[in-house]
Amino acid sequence: QVELVESGGDSVQAGGSLKLSCTVSRYATNNYRLGWFRQTPGKAREGVASLTQEGVTNYADSVKGRFTISQDIAKNTLNLQMNSLKPEDTAMYYCAAKFFIYPNGLMPKLGETDFHYWGQGTQVTVSS
Repeated sequence: QVELVESGGDSVQAGGSLKLSCTVSRYATNNYRLGWFRQTPGKAREGVASLTQEGVTNYADSVKGRFTISQDIAKNTLNLQMNSLKPEDTAMYYCAAKFFIYPNGLMPKLGETDFHYWGQGTQVTVSS
């Protein structure tokens, strides 16, 4: 079983920055996709950013140029650096993971069905 635990959520002013972290309890295989999603009440979960074990990344258009996804393999941690935050970034942010036997064609996708394991979420609130 893989457990994901997010941290770093907070309340900030628009224009500010936050860094979210997600601790991955174990890597089931060496081939994986890790990602960040967000959700506001009454709306579907939205893919924000993802990466593969090779470091290939993908971002939602709404966060390109402002958010950066990265991983610290030594610490089993996935990070999301969020800069120039806007009120519309307010949401519960979730970490997600999926592991694969083979690396062939593994891409950093942003759909909910592209992930298997989920964390409990951390709240980010951006005020204007």
